[in-house]
Amino acid sequence: MEEQNFKNHSRLVPMFHYVTFAFITLIIGGSIIKFYKSYTTSLYGLLTPALFLLIGLTLLLLAWYARSFALKAQDRAIRAEENLRFFVMTGKLLDSKLSMGQIIGLRFASDNEFVDLARKAVAENMKQSDIKKAIQNWKADHNRV
Repeated sequence: MEEQNFKNHSRLVPMFHYVTFAFITLIIGGSIIKFYKSYTTSLYGLLTPALFLLIGLTLLLLAWYARSFALKAQDRAIRAEENLRFFVMTGKLLDSKLSMGQIIGLRFASDNEFVDLARKAVAENMKQSDIKKAIQNWKADHNRV
Protein backbone atom coordinates (compact mmCIF):
# COMPACT_ATOMS: atom_id res chain seq x y z
CA MET A 1 0.00 0.00 0.00
CA GLU A 2 1.31 3.43 -0.94
CA GLU A 3 2.48 5.62 1.93
CA GLN A 4 -0.20 8.15 2.79
CA ASN A 5 0.54 11.89 2.77
CA PHE A 6 -1.22 15.23 2.24
CA LYS A 7 -1.39 14.83 -1.55
CA ASN A 8 -2.91 11.34 -1.60
CA HIS A 9 -4.89 11.01 1.64
CA SER A 10 -8.36 11.79 0.31
CA ARG A 11 -10.40 8.77 -0.61
CA LEU A 12 -12.75 8.45 -3.55
CA VAL A 13 -14.70 5.32 -4.35
CA PRO A 14 -15.17 5.53 -8.13
CA MET A 15 -18.25 3.31 -8.28
CA PHE A 16 -19.97 5.54 -5.71
CA HIS A 17 -18.59 9.00 -6.40
CA TYR A 18 -18.59 8.82 -10.19
CA VAL A 19 -20.69 5.96 -11.53
CA THR A 20 -23.62 6.17 -9.10
CA PHE A 21 -23.97 9.93 -9.43
CA ALA A 22 -23.56 9.73 -13.23
CA PHE A 23 -26.38 7.16 -13.44
CA ILE A 24 -28.61 9.24 -11.19
CA THR A 25 -27.89 12.31 -13.31
CA LEU A 26 -28.80 10.36 -16.47
CA ILE A 27 -32.05 9.14 -14.91
CA ILE A 28 -33.04 12.66 -13.84
CA GLY A 29 -31.95 14.23 -17.13
CA GLY A 30 -33.71 11.63 -19.26
CA SER A 31 -36.89 11.84 -17.23
CA ILE A 32 -36.93 15.65 -17.47
CA ILE A 33 -36.55 15.45 -21.26
CA LYS A 34 -39.29 12.79 -21.54
CA PHE A 35 -41.56 14.75 -19.19
CA TYR A 36 -41.09 17.93 -21.23
CA LYS A 37 -41.76 16.13 -24.54
CA SER A 38 -44.87 14.48 -23.12
CA TYR A 39 -46.08 17.77 -21.67
CA THR A 40 -45.67 19.70 -24.94
CA THR A 41 -47.25 17.06 -27.18
CA SER A 42 -50.13 15.93 -24.99
CA LEU A 43 -50.87 15.62 -21.33
CA TYR A 44 -51.37 11.88 -21.69
CA GLY A 45 -48.38 9.80 -20.76
CA LEU A 46 -47.02 12.16 -18.11
CA LEU A 47 -47.28 9.59 -15.33
CA THR A 48 -44.31 7.45 -16.37
CA PRO A 49 -41.80 10.29 -16.85
CA ALA A 50 -43.05 11.94 -13.65
CA LEU A 51 -42.48 8.70 -11.74
CA PHE A 52 -39.00 8.31 -13.22
CA LEU A 53 -38.21 11.88 -12.23
CA LEU A 54 -39.38 11.17 -8.67
CA ILE A 55 -37.32 7.96 -8.62
CA GLY A 56 -34.25 9.86 -9.83
CA LEU A 57 -34.68 12.60 -7.23
CA THR A 58 -35.25 9.98 -4.52
CA LEU A 59 -32.06 8.16 -5.54
CA LEU A 60 -30.16 11.45 -5.47
CA LEU A 61 -31.40 12.20 -1.95
CA LEU A 62 -30.62 8.65 -0.80
CA ALA A 63 -27.06 8.80 -2.15
CA TRP A 64 -26.50 12.27 -0.71
CA TYR A 65 -27.79 11.41 2.76
CA ALA A 66 -26.08 8.00 2.86
CA ARG A 67 -22.76 9.76 2.35
CA SER A 68 -23.65 12.61 4.71
CA PHE A 69 -24.72 10.28 7.54
CA ALA A 70 -21.59 8.14 7.16
CA LEU A 71 -19.37 11.22 7.35
CA LYS A 72 -21.19 12.54 10.45
CA ALA A 73 -20.73 9.19 12.21
CA GLN A 74 -17.07 9.16 11.22
CA ASP A 75 -16.63 12.74 12.50
CA ARG A 76 -18.00 11.70 15.90
CA ALA A 77 -15.64 8.74 16.03
CA ILE A 78 -12.66 10.92 15.05
CA ARG A 79 -13.54 13.48 17.74
CA ALA A 80 -13.70 10.76 20.39
CA GLU A 81 -10.48 9.08 19.22
CA GLU A 82 -8.49 12.30 19.10
CA ASN A 83 -9.89 13.46 22.43
CA LEU A 84 -8.79 10.16 23.99
CA ARG A 85 -5.40 10.40 22.30
CA PHE A 86 -4.87 13.93 23.63
CA PHE A 87 -6.06 12.88 27.10
CA VAL A 88 -3.65 9.94 27.21
CA MET A 89 -0.76 12.23 26.28
CA THR A 90 -1.62 15.25 28.46
CA GLY A 91 -4.22 14.25 31.03
CA LYS A 92 -6.55 16.89 29.58
CA LEU A 93 -9.23 16.92 26.91
CA LEU A 94 -8.77 18.71 23.59
CA ASP A 95 -9.46 22.44 23.69
CA SER A 96 -13.15 23.05 23.10
CA LYS A 97 -12.19 25.88 20.71
CA LEU A 98 -11.00 23.33 18.13
CA SER A 99 -13.49 22.93 15.31
CA MET A 100 -14.41 19.55 13.88
CA GLY A 101 -12.39 20.36 10.76
CA GLN A 102 -9.31 21.12 12.85
CA ILE A 103 -9.70 17.85 14.78
CA ILE A 104 -10.02 15.96 11.49
CA GLY A 105 -6.79 17.57 10.32
CA LEU A 106 -5.02 16.66 13.56
CA ARG A 107 -5.85 12.96 13.23
CA PHE A 108 -3.06 12.58 10.68
CA ALA A 109 -0.37 13.99 13.01
CA SER A 110 2.06 11.54 14.56
CA ASP A 111 2.10 11.26 18.35
CA ASN A 112 5.32 13.26 18.71
CA GLU A 113 3.81 16.36 17.04
CA PHE A 114 0.12 15.95 17.87
CA VAL A 115 -0.03 17.88 21.16
CA ASP A 116 2.02 20.85 19.95
CA LEU A 117 0.10 21.01 16.68
CA ALA A 118 -3.24 20.90 18.52
CA ARG A 119 -2.17 23.84 20.67
CA LYS A 120 -0.85 25.72 17.65
CA ALA A 121 -4.12 25.08 15.79
CA VAL A 122 -6.06 26.76 18.62
CA ALA A 123 -3.62 29.64 19.06
CA GLU A 124 -3.39 30.47 15.34
CA ASN A 125 -6.92 29.35 14.40
CA MET A 126 -5.43 27.15 11.68
CA LYS A 127 -7.58 25.74 8.88
CA GLN A 128 -7.84 21.98 8.39
CA SER A 129 -5.69 22.09 5.26
CA ASP A 130 -3.04 24.20 7.02
CA ILE A 131 -2.90 21.69 9.87
CA LYS A 132 -2.43 18.84 7.40
CA LYS A 133 0.31 20.75 5.57
CA ALA A 134 2.12 21.41 8.86
CA ILE A 135 2.38 17.70 9.70
CA GLN A 136 5.94 16.43 9.40
CA ASN A 137 5.35 12.72 10.19
CA TRP A 138 2.08 11.62 8.60
CA LYS A 139 0.00 9.04 10.48
CA ALA A 140 -1.98 7.17 7.84
CA ASP A 141 -5.69 6.46 8.17
CA HIS A 142 -6.77 3.60 5.90
CA ASN A 143 -10.13 3.05 7.62
CA ARG A 144 -12.00 6.09 6.31
CA VAL A 145 -15.35 5.83 4.57
